[in-house]
Amino acid sequence: MTDALIDPTTKHTTDRFPRQEQEPPGLTAPMAPQPDHGEYSYRGAKRLEGRRALITGGDSGIGRAVAIAFAREGARVAIAYLPEEQADADETAVWVTDAGSDPLLLPGDLRDEAYCTELIERVDQAFGGIDLLVLNAAHQRDRGGIEGVPSDDFENVMRVNLFAPVFLARAAVPLMEPGSSIITTASIQGFEPSPALVDYAMTKAALVAFTRALAEELGPRGIRVNAVAPGPIWTPLIPATGWPDKLPEFGKNTPIGRAGQPAELAGAYVYLASDEASYVSGAIVPVTGGRPL
Repeated sequence: MTDALIDPTTKHTTDRFPRQEQEPPGLTAPMAPQPDHGEYSYRGAKRLEGRRALITGGDSGIGRAVAIAFAREGARVAIAYLPEEQADADETAVWVTDAGSDPLLLPGDLRDEAYCTELIERVDQAFGGIDLLVLNAAHQRDRGGIEGVPSDDFENVMRVNLFAPVFLARAAVPLMEPGSSIITTASIQGFEPSPALVDYAMTKAALVAFTRALAEELGPRGIRVNAVAPGPIWTPLIPATGWPDKLPEFGKNTPIGRAGQPAELAGAYVYLASDEASYVSGAIVPVTGGRPL
């Protein structure tokens, strides 16, 4: 085997994840093992030089990996997150700053329509516009089945995963110029739903429809809209889902044979945000370890 080749089956840990559990939204520090966000591996090539980005859920997990990659590609980065995730946001800010970008930290609750509108206004005021909108934040819990879906948390899932993307896109689109890009974080759950994640899976299927409809609407205006659909990725969302007994097998059902790391998604977001994807809109890019959508 050529030394330059890296075997994807062993690129990251193949060990079973230990049992662990956190209360939502979950934080990075208690996780074992620690996720890889590309802190020491992602190399930028200035493909997003001068772009102005807002990433929801940018404090940790996939959002942190995207924030680091965007900053190293030359973008200015704003991240939205819950106030209780401040420690994670501060850590992300360190890496964004290290990349030479001055991060804009915007704590708040995406369930609040006024906060969503304010997010776009603050990015516009701070950066003088918005070119990249990454709708990444999400909430999920193990329900066991339909009888285990509580009304109050069902509404939380809908408001974070669906209402917020609509509120944010509605506010951002009038400010976006041709060449801008919107990227949603869908999921394999939108195509292969698990009964225990029924409400989360519903929202991810709806995001696929949202992505494709918005791509058709905004294409003539030169604004591209795409989605990344992750498979099992090791982020704080997982220990905060409420299934500690399932963690030892997490990711083992993929052809690659392991869970993915947030760093392994960053390139997909960078590609979709860049001019290299100028003819790509309405696409759902799977990063699933080989599981088909």
